[in-house]
Amino acid sequence: MILFAALIGMTATSNAGQPPNVVLVFIDDMGWEDFSCFGNDDADTPHIDRLANEGIRFEQFYVNSPICSPSRTAISTGQYPQRWRITSFLNNRKDNSRRGMAQWLDPKAPMLARSLQQAGYATGHFGKWHMGGQRDVNEAPAITEYGFDESLTNFEGMGPKLLPLTLKPGQKKPGKIWGKAENLGEGYQWMLRSEITTGFVDAALPFIDKAAEASKPFYINLWPDDVHAPFWPPVETWGDGSKRRLYLSVLESMDKQFGKLFDRIRDDDALRENTLILVCSDNGPEPEAGKAGPFRGFKTQLYEGGVRSPLVVWGPGIVKKQNHVDKQSVFSAIDLVPTLLELTNTPFPKDATFDGEPLVNTLLGEGGSRDAPIFFRRPPDRNSVYGVEDLPDLAVRSGKWKLLCEYDGSEVELYDLSTDPSESMNLADQHLELASELTKSLLSWHQSMPPDNVPIL
Repeated sequence: MILFAALIGMTATSNAGQPPNVVLVFIDDMGWEDFSCFGNDDADTPHIDRLANEGIRFEQFYVNSPICSPSRTAISTGQYPQRWRITSFLNNRKDNSRRGMAQWLDPKAPMLARSLQQAGYATGHFGKWHMGGQRDVNEAPAITEYGFDESLTNFEGMGPKLLPLTLKPGQKKPGKIWGKAENLGEGYQWMLRSEITTGFVDAALPFIDKAAEASKPFYINLWPDDVHAPFWPPVETWGDGSKRRLYLSVLESMDKQFGKLFDRIRDDDALRENTLILVCSDNGPEPEAGKAGPFRGFKTQLYEGGVRSPLVVWGPGIVKKQNHVDKQSVFSAIDLVPTLLELTNTPFPKDATFDGEPLVNTLLGEGGSRDAPIFFRRPPDRNSVYGVEDLPDLAVRSGKWKLLCEYDGSEVELYDLSTDPSESMNLADQHLELASELTKSLLSWHQSMPPDNVPIL
């Protein structure tokens, strides 16, 4: 852990001196290779690809959990999600308790949005939340209690929401899923699942207009439900109806729906020169849906395919390079909070202890990795999944090395990711001293975190 209380760095500003706007696009369950600019030959994502061609593509960026709720907690707070007892997806009250989890993220957490709001930013959350308020947990705090001026979410959050209607080819009347989400409060609207990303974009656009009219910088979370299963693309794109085809159709539709937001920013001279857009995924893909490229593993697993995410950063007036691929810099979602605070010259929360490190130069294209290792703990309810039994419980990325082991430090796996990104050659027996040191540091981190209820059968 590194204490950055009251640290203020150099800000990136426009000629007018206004701090930069920030848009964080956090996609759901997308694989590392799923953007065509990252190698997907089966689908086209032209709007994301254009951001990459005009910005930076990072190939060694990590999220801090291979599953949704903790990953979202990490990118919101700059801290490991275990600190807040959010270690798997938030479910109903009974299941959360069974797994030793909180029912929702404590509003006292050091939220990026709240810090920016206190510094004069307009702050909006448009999309999936999943950090409290779902199923039968209907007294969770509203999203606006976490530092957002406005919010629009799905069935996994408190506040105004869009609820999904499903439609298959040949059907004349759509069906409903998550109908019980109506008990989470007033302000819901039903719309086709295939159009909900547009619903979130359509809420973000007037928010941007209002902030621009008021000459206020803005911070926006745009967190679509896409590309999470079940897959409900536009009916004309169902193709053969296979899982892979449906997934790719949702992916392409999502990219198309982003276009209106990206064009609004790009076509406005002031916004184009003073807005930073970041696009990544919350965790790896499901098997037979998305793909993780050369990496082993899927969603919920600590292998690279579960925790390594594509990251695209765009900001013509802010980033230092265009059409640049950064293959070397190793950093993670927890680093984005202190990085964005420093970039925007926003005071750090008093007494906040971030696990992330401020890496402004890295984010803007000048290279560099975080100093501390990146630690991981698997979701407590995911020891066996997708046909794989007894998955590693813990993992650490340190330099070029990746180590995985059980809670007690046994069954050590050690990989040199610079030569073996697919984690296929276990070198633990050949580097006993290194494996011992990494295991010791990993177990020390694990024991410093609040425990899960394990084992979960």
